[in-house]
Amino acid sequence: MKVVGFAGYSGSGKTTLVEQLIPALKRRGLRVSVVKHAHHKFDIDHPGKDSYRHREAGAFEVVVASQNRMALMREFEKPSDMTVHQLLAELYSGVDWVLVEGFKSSDLLKIEIWRAPSADYPGQPARYMDDDFVVAIATDAPDQLPEATLRPVLDLDDVEAVADYLIENQERFAYSFENRLA
Repeated sequence: MKVVGFAGYSGSGKTTLVEQLIPALKRRGLRVSVVKHAHHKFDIDHPGKDSYRHREAGAFEVVVASQNRMALMREFEKPSDMTVHQLLAELYSGVDWVLVEGFKSSDLLKIEIWRAPSADYPGQPARYMDDDFVVAIATDAPDQLPEATLRPVLDLDDVEAVADYLIENQERFAYSFENRLA
């Protein structure tokens, strides 16, 4: 499987890019999964649903399945920050690509999403100058990058070009679980 991270500040466009990349890669016949970093108290289940009731009753794990989908919810008995590598190990092994959103400080190869300051976006510092794991920058303003770079600069609004970049460089994103789960 190939794994690529997408890092950037809130509001930069990470979710939109990942959302658009999924069908772009699927059109190329590839199976795609996503690992997303969430805030502390997120919930995918709601009061009154059977799975919520089981979880609230104290189940460590609840698996909900139908003929169309499966979801696994696990309650940590004490706060636990799983690494991105531990989360990747939880995924189905028959996937071609995993798109990782968030985990900006991880040791995964990643594309930085960087937007220039505007009326709609306050702007944030770029990370690529200090993060050796940033292998490309996707931006809406290549001429406004804070520092020149030899890394590929991708058009944030051209999802097909980003997908092409991933496919053309797929060997670089090959993921191995060896020595990752320590």
